[in-house]
Amino acid sequence: MKTVFPKDIADFMRTCILSIFWPKKDIISFFYNNGCTKSDMKNAINFEELNLSRSQIIDIVFNNLFKRTDGGIGQFRSMLHALVNWEHFDPYYFKKLKKLDESEAIRNINHLKQLQEIRDAKIKKQKEERERKEKKIHSKENAMEQLKKQYFNLYQGKDEFDKSISLQQRGYLLENFLRDLSIYETLTISDPFKLIGEQIDGTIKYDGENYILEAKWQNSVTASNALYQFAYKVEGKLYGRGLFISINGFSTDSVNALVRGKALNTILIDGADLILVVEGLFSFKEILDRKIKAAQTMGKIYVDINTMKDKICFKK
Repeated sequence: MKTVFPKDIADFMRTCILSIFWPKKDIISFFYNNGCTKSDMKNAINFEELNLSRSQIIDIVFNNLFKRTDGGIGQFRSMLHALVNWEHFDPYYFKKLKKLDESEAIRNINHLKQLQEIRDAKIKKQKEERERKEKKIHSKENAMEQLKKQYFNLYQGKDEFDKSISLQQRGYLLENFLRDLSIYETLTISDPFKLIGEQIDGTIKYDGENYILEAKWQNSVTASNALYQFAYKVEGKLYGRGLFISINGFSTDSVNALVRGKALNTILIDGADLILVVEGLFSFKEILDRKIKAAQTMGKIYVDINTMKDKICFKK
């Protein structure tokens, strides 16, 4: 798509040219001196035969430039640069014949400068906004790459500095990962806290609701007792909702026990769900949205978000 030179500036360039040049041949020379080709000057160079006025010459050339595949942007910009820096006012036409008024010409040039400055300020603002958006996108891409590395390092038993960690440390670092992921997706997440007789890994706020968070990284699937205890924590809160994340999934018995024995207020997420996030296939918000929808509309708390069907669980 060709770049279109601003018409308001082109119109006032026309005014400036008429206030600077009196002989028609000087107007023709001005166009040639600023890169206009014979094609751009078509009809205008025959101004004597066609009995063209000065303004008609300018209009013909400008229209020819606008019709070019490049919109004549180079020629227009060159003429603009020449006009805003114009300092020569031929005494013969300005003072002797008084065909032109120097004060008026200077006023026109200054006004053209103002139009250019306004346009340049807009271009600068657009450029800064574009760079800001590109920087933000680039920053988010880098942040997601860091999250991806952070998550896969946990699978390999390493921290963010590639140092070996214990299973207990991996659990703590999983909480850090979930906090970083939530911040990345502009979700409000709290730090872990203790209540009387309870340890809460934190809370995540999504779609106006607060979810009590439990995050476990253990070598086996999560069994009924851990999940049932968590459900008890959730039920003891006002409009309680829970988000239980177990990297290696859940046993069939634990899921069935929770569905049968408690109200459906806990959503289950496993490591495979988080893989989809760090691989860029889904956002964490989309994972939450689909999981919550499955629980609210189908009574399912542990689904594959691609198929929205129950995930295959494993026997403890």
